[in-house]
Amino acid sequence: MDFFEIEGGRKLSGEITPQGAKNEALQIINAVLLTNEPMMISNIPDIVDVNRQIDILRTIGVRVERRSKDTYLFQADNLHLAYIQSDDFRDKAGKLRGSLMMAGPLLGRFGEAYIAKPGGDKIGRRRVDTHFQGLINLGATLTEDSKHALFRLSASGRLKGANMLLDEPSVTGTANIVMAAVLAEGVTTIYHAACEPYIQQLCNMLNRMGAKISGIGSNHLRIQGVEALGGTSHRMLADMIEVGSFMGMAAMTQSGITIKNADVEYLGIIPEVFRKMGVSFDIQGNDIIVHPSEICEIDTFMDGSILTVSDHPWPGFTPDLLSIVLVMATQCKGSALIHQKMFESRLFFVDKLIEMGAQIILCDPHRATVIGLERKQPLRAISMTSPDIRAGVALLIAALSAEGISRIYNVEQIDRGYQDIEHRLNAIGAGIKRIKD
Repeated sequence: MDFFEIEGGRKLSGEITPQGAKNEALQIINAVLLTNEPMMISNIPDIVDVNRQIDILRTIGVRVERRSKDTYLFQADNLHLAYIQSDDFRDKAGKLRGSLMMAGPLLGRFGEAYIAKPGGDKIGRRRVDTHFQGLINLGATLTEDSKHALFRLSASGRLKGANMLLDEPSVTGTANIVMAAVLAEGVTTIYHAACEPYIQQLCNMLNRMGAKISGIGSNHLRIQGVEALGGTSHRMLADMIEVGSFMGMAAMTQSGITIKNADVEYLGIIPEVFRKMGVSFDIQGNDIIVHPSEICEIDTFMDGSILTVSDHPWPGFTPDLLSIVLVMATQCKGSALIHQKMFESRLFFVDKLIEMGAQIILCDPHRATVIGLERKQPLRAISMTSPDIRAGVALLIAALSAEGISRIYNVEQIDRGYQDIEHRLNAIGAGIKRIKD
């Protein structure tokens, strides 16, 4: 397995462009199953998870033509639906949580779908109840094949519109339900729906295909079902997690960089959180210019208590950036409480930061208090293992600022979510080598 060798202490400079949004891509490329007409999708990130999903689509008969590095033409006009019951499908889909979002389109268009028990990051419990209950509300019947680790969803005839209140604003759950409901008979209303930019992008694309969705951008969606959808073209947003990662990386390495084409209007509260963490930057058009700072000073609340940064459903702060903020805080002036509400295992990587010299108190599986070192001493280089996508990049950022040569193993986790990361960072001054073990 590959590992990274990172020379710490280098200043970065220049321009970097974020890849297309991973979380949006996994929704959009599954939506091609809703029509037999061509779908042209661009700004697709060239990363492991997305490439795996494209491969799964190929194996069930979707015609896939790569037009350029980030642009694909899809056409789902001759699908091999029997394959979805095979051991090969179960093995491939079980490694990728994004495969869950095949269920809504297949159920809506063909009345039947199979779901392999999902894989993905090992960051705590990640329920699929919202997906299943929403599809059951539309008239599907759920059965479990425990021997083959498969769930079967089926409908006798066309799905029926329904009113539903989701038990949580799950992004992937909302996407799955919406993709089934657009072909259901009658009206579906979804209250407590996720409203992230990824969902907005999906709904807007579906409307261009002929769907009738209103309430986009809110947590109350109304969907008038239609009998069929046509093809369209679509371009992914910039990945907001990469944007935040690059902002944190610049601050941690005391560097000045320009993040190009950041789709700033879709970043929500992310820039404001980085301002509270003391990051100095300007927004010029669609670009973010991060200024070099000797020390970032963390804000306090008005009563003088330490800043708490926690994850919330959109438009709150995304949980995928909490690990980046936590690493940044280790060298800031001041303290911060990082509260990861959604996943109970995502903060366990802090033991590696403590080994590097950071001052962190892990209060419980969900909360960590970080006491900033104010750069009085740099982090120490160590060898470590990436536990998941986001923690892996957080550790990479820590290594870039550390004194000495660090190693990060299990970089396949980082590859799942970040495209050509070492080449792109080396182009702005990083010293990262990928070594075959």
